[in-house]
Amino acid sequence: MNIAMETRVLPIQVNQLPRHTRKAQLTTDRTRLISESGKKQRQRYVQKNGKCNVHHGNVTETYRYLSDLFTTLVDLEWRASIFVFTLVYCFTWLSFAFLWWLIALLRGDLLHNNEDNWTPCVENLDSFVTAFLFSIETETTIGYGYRVITDKCPEGILLLLIQAILGSIVNAMMVGCMFVKISQPKKRAETLVFSTNAVVSVRDGQMCLMFRVGDLRNSHIVEASIRAKLIKSKQTKEGEFIPLNQMDLNIGFDTGDDRLFLVSPLIIYHEINDRSPFWEWSRAKMESEEFEIVVILEGMVEATGMTCQARSSYLDTEVRWGYRFTPVLSLEKSFYKVDYNSFDNIYETNTPCCSAKDLAATTAKNVQLKPDLLVLPTARQSVSLM
Repeated sequence: MNIAMETRVLPIQVNQLPRHTRKAQLTTDRTRLISESGKKQRQRYVQKNGKCNVHHGNVTETYRYLSDLFTTLVDLEWRASIFVFTLVYCFTWLSFAFLWWLIALLRGDLLHNNEDNWTPCVENLDSFVTAFLFSIETETTIGYGYRVITDKCPEGILLLLIQAILGSIVNAMMVGCMFVKISQPKKRAETLVFSTNAVVSVRDGQMCLMFRVGDLRNSHIVEASIRAKLIKSKQTKEGEFIPLNQMDLNIGFDTGDDRLFLVSPLIIYHEINDRSPFWEWSRAKMESEEFEIVVILEGMVEATGMTCQARSSYLDTEVRWGYRFTPVLSLEKSFYKVDYNSFDNIYETNTPCCSAKDLAATTAKNVQLKPDLLVLPTARQSVSLM
């Protein structure tokens, strides 16, 4: 195994480790897990569909979720959101129904409601069921007809004001949560597609890492931008092991090429130069290393103006050396046609197996200096020289 994927602790360094890790065996290979069948499987940091494969455990400060209750409700799954939505409304209706029924009980309305000389707090409220119906009518403002509050009940008027205010707050919060949840652009990201594989080949004399992105919808992503990160284990000079070290891959943020006009599928490339982490990687080294390339595409949805983000990743087994992408764009009579059946298709090309550094050195050696052309003086210059 490569040194970058393994932590080597010298005997003199053991005492410098934390006490709970001195006797424990260090797990340094983060990319492979042993399955039930005994075969090794690669573990992704980001799934192909963009879902981050990270779970938070042992979170003790759970009160932080309640401090931002609105976001917590929005982040719930749909089944949990519908359950909370129904539970909140039923709880408020039942709570105020009990208060209306209690007022009627203390005033004696339940016993004297049918008497002609008796003025109840709420007319035709003679049981808990009718109190529950009156509570629903008050909070949802459906309207009063058969059951209506009278002006001889100040405690009922006060309760009516409280329920109207609290009901408006509940409606604003719950309906707002459902609206934000419905209008989230997560589903829009599902129509932003990435190629199954990334490829490494020569483009314009320079070794490049390339992948393809596309948008399946006719409505475009406005101000689309893309970035990529290399996820790879790293060991520092001091012996510290970083299992998920992140390193930016330059895909045009210094030239503006990371700003995309994503109307048709585009091939995004990372130029492997002396600032690239793949500068000294040959084909054999790239096939032996364990890494993951995370790609993030984001922009604004043209229809709603909300920010949308799509993610994908490429493991080292999904990076093909010596291949290029098959063209998918063809010119028709009055338009350009995109064939998404060929979106993931690649073909093999003649690509050196050496690293980009060795390729650049070889190219520099093969360049022959051409002698300068001899420029003869013109007639006017000849006369002046005489």
